[in-house]
Parts: sequence; C-alpha cells; structure tokens
Amino acid sequence: MKHAAASRRLAVLATAAALIAAHCGRVAAQQAAPLARDPAPFNITGYWVSLITEEWVQRMTTPPPGDYRFLPLNAAGRALADSWSPAADEAAGEACKGYAAPAIMRLPSRLQIGWEDDMTLRVDIDTGTQTRLFHFDHTRTLEAPSWQGHSTAQWAYSGPQRDLASPASADRQGTLHVDTTNLRPGYLQKNGVPFSEATFMTEYYNLIVMDDGTEYLVVQAFVDDPVYLSDHWVRTVQFRREPNGEGFNPTTCSAY
Repeated sequence: MKHAAASRRLAVLATAAALIAAHCGRVAAQQAAPLARDPAPFNITGYWVSLITEEWVQRMTTPPPGDYRFLPLNAAGRALADSWSPAADEAAGEACKGYAAPAIMRLPSRLQIGWEDDMTLRVDIDTGTQTRLFHFDHTRTLEAPSWQGHSTAQWAYSGPQRDLASPASADRQGTLHVDTTNLRPGYLQKNGVPFSEATFMTEYYNLIVMDDGTEYLVVQAFVDDPVYLSDHWVRTVQFRREPNGEGFNPTTCSAY
C-alpha cells in the first residue's frame, strides 16, 4: 500500500509538471534552437530501475491471449491481438516486437542513460537489450523504420532561466519532451496487442526528488495509433535512481 500510494503521488506530481512544461516548452522552442547537454534542467544520466507498483500481471509477465484490459483497442486491433502466436513470432525472427518503444519503458527493466554526443541522449535498456536515441538535432535524416523508431527531444522549461547557454542549475526547472515516429509495427503489450507504422508517441520525463533525497524518474507517455486504437493510450511509469550499474543485466528478447 505504501508503494502504491507513493506511485500515485509521483504520477500526480508528474502530470502537473508535464502540463506546465508542455506550455512553457512551446514558448522556449520559439526563442531558442534545440538544446541538449549543457542547459539540461536536471541530470537524467545514470542508472535507474523500474518500479512495478500497478498492473503487475500485465507488466511482470506475458499476459494470456485476449487480455488487453486498459488498452483502447478498436475492432481491428482486437482482431489482430486475438490472432497472436508467439511461436510464429519466434520462427519469423520477430521476438522483439513486444520490446518496441511504445512498450519497452513499461517492462520490468533497468536503464543506463548517458550522452552519446552533445546532441544525442542514449537510453540503454537491459530488458531485451534495446537502445533508444533521443535526438536534440531535429534535422537528422530518418533511417529505416525500427522497433525504437526515430525520437526527437527538447527540454521544456517550467521555471526561471537565468541563462540558457549556461550549465544546468537549481534556478532552471523543466521536463524532457520526446516525440517518437518512424516505428516498425510491433506490440504495445507482449501478448500481441498491436501498434502500426502510423503510431506517434509523445513522452514527458520528469525528475521527482523526495524529502529523503531519493530520486525518481517519472515517464508519461501518450500513444496515438489511428489504425488500431480508438483513443490515445496514456500510461505513467516510474524509475528509481540507483547508485551504480551493478544490477544492469542485458537479456535477449523473448516472444513468450
């Protein structure tokens, strides 16, 4: 109960932060070029472990066929989900369909986040050995569609900014806004719940620091798929900062 209450508190705090930052981010985007490492409003780099406090069965295990509660599937989406065959996915070499960007942050995992370069944030996920790249350079050419797609990022500020060109400081607050497109069709949930190549996902990454100094990374995602969803799929997941990468343990994808 204690963990569930803390999870709800984090979700409420993150919702408020995301709404404020989304508005302020639109203003900031008009005033400055895409920003990356130096003006970050918080330090997102390091190691993080997911907290599974809600939807335990759907997140910790592969749900049984036909279990797509909490997902706004339309008739086409339900029909495709009901035809799911993990054996067929394994045979086709598509065991990673359930580890794509719209699903990967919801799986039990550890993250290693660091800067690939000054304009690219790299997120390595040990579950399924997946890598997401968040590009602050929005002029990059799209590559072939992939499970992790193409993600563009920007800092959206919600607090005072003394100097956008200076390193991050306590005077600057905000969120990391990430948009993902160019996805290879995959699963929103490992039991065959589909998403199409037309899927668009927006995420907000917020840092919440508790009174005891514990840091949580709260990720809110809004998934839009006009092919298989009747409405946006909205989800919130939380990660706790770890002191090191001792528990980081890359594993292979499994369709089961």
